[in-house]
Amino acid sequence: MLTQEQRDRYQRDGYIVIPNFKAPEDLARLRLRAEEIVEAFDPAESRAVFTTRDQESASDAWFLGSDNTVRCFFEEEAFDEHGQLKQAKALSINKIGHAMHDLDPVFEAFTRDAKLAAVARDLGLERPQVWQSMYIFKQPGIGGEVRWHQDATFFDSTPISVTTFWFALEDATVDNGCLWVEPGGHRGPLRERFLRDGDRISMEKLDATPWPDDSTAVPLEAKAGSLVCFHGLLPHYSAPNRSAVSRHAFTLHVTDARTAYSARNWIQRDARLPVRGFD
Repeated sequence: MLTQEQRDRYQRDGYIVIPNFKAPEDLARLRLRAEEIVEAFDPAESRAVFTTRDQESASDAWFLGSDNTVRCFFEEEAFDEHGQLKQAKALSINKIGHAMHDLDPVFEAFTRDAKLAAVARDLGLERPQVWQSMYIFKQPGIGGEVRWHQDATFFDSTPISVTTFWFALEDATVDNGCLWVEPGGHRGPLRERFLRDGDRISMEKLDATPWPDDSTAVPLEAKAGSLVCFHGLLPHYSAPNRSAVSRHAFTLHVTDARTAYSARNWIQRDARLPVRGFD
């Protein structure tokens, strides 16, 4: 599936962008299904906000219970000082997570894709395990910042194998909060680990290496339909979306079953919902 040049670029930079990976009709089906999930969501169930500012304290029961189900999370700036939504519910949701790829037929069909399985093999994932899916809205005007981080922080394994598959469902630009990455940064250390012990969450600091700055970070603008693949140690970030247009994306986090998945990662699976690959 991947050319040798793409494989070499991935090894060198820690990421690749594959244009036109998904057809417009695939994107439309996923967007429609996300709209339906949001429409069915009752804010009275939860007003949980997704934030990366202080994930230890922000990880409440609604978040922890989303590991193996499907739940909605609000943008940080969705509510006014009186706790009321400042805009329509459909323009207030930050993301849907985290097991749509296993529990929802539309998301499952998008995920279980022979082309995607081939890309995973070419990136070295001989026995892929898809642990998490997220539909990210990056709402116009209030789309929240996602601080610099590495995905291996949340999906630790020995050795590290987590790989991210990030699909642009709309054009991602600098204006509406595209990803920023540090080329080659995947060769650096793991800085943090997000650990779960029952209902207790902690962020373990492992390395004091500073996060990238403007001198090393580059934007990853991507047209709708593009697939961005990146290494679990690659530092990445996205700025707030202050533009008038959204930046919808869908992401999958995948490890290799040949590696030892940490029992302290926040998402675990058992026989009731076994972890599966792309096939």
